[in-house]
Amino acid sequence: MDGRGAGALSDAELLALVIGTGTRRRSALAIGRRLARRAPAQLGAWPLARWRQVPGIGTARACALAAAFELGRRAAERPGPSPAIRGPDDVLAQVRDLPRARREHFVVLLLNARHELQARETVSIGSLNASIVHPREVFLPAILHSAASVVLVHNHPSGDPEPSEEDLGITRRLVQVGELVGIAVLDHVIVAARGVVSLRARELL
Repeated sequence: MDGRGAGALSDAELLALVIGTGTRRRSALAIGRRLARRAPAQLGAWPLARWRQVPGIGTARACALAAAFELGRRAAERPGPSPAIRGPDDVLAQVRDLPRARREHFVVLLLNARHELQARETVSIGSLNASIVHPREVFLPAILHSAASVVLVHNHPSGDPEPSEEDLGITRRLVQVGELVGIAVLDHVIVAARGVVSLRARELL
């Protein structure tokens, strides 16, 4: 496993590692293969008594297997840390579906006081103009999530990320509304097939 990592092992091989050693009649891998015929979710629901019924699995091995599945269940239930949004590269990592999208999408990233991502909200899909991108649609999700700040993002299906006059006008309007409601607009990032433009980096915000 050293070179390949645990992800390269089959279910039977992973079970064999937890089992450790087999018996005179069955190797650990043979026991693992027998168990792997069942779905992992089914094995994870087994009580300790059910594990002990498996030939070659004593109390100690039953406890080890039950503990391994419980750890997996807990890991799956716990969300990972929220990604921090510090610049255009962090923004792009959250909207990798947009640069080559065929239609224009206007998206808002909602951040907490530590600039960690709380949620991604799509405000509009279609032509970007002032009537579609209404401040209410941008800031209502931010208020509902108690966001401290937002990052605006939209794509240019043309492939050219350079901001238009309309992009700049909408940005100025949303910055003003953000100041009124106490939710800062940290940046407006335009993504496209040929690059990314941050209005803050361009000092256009």
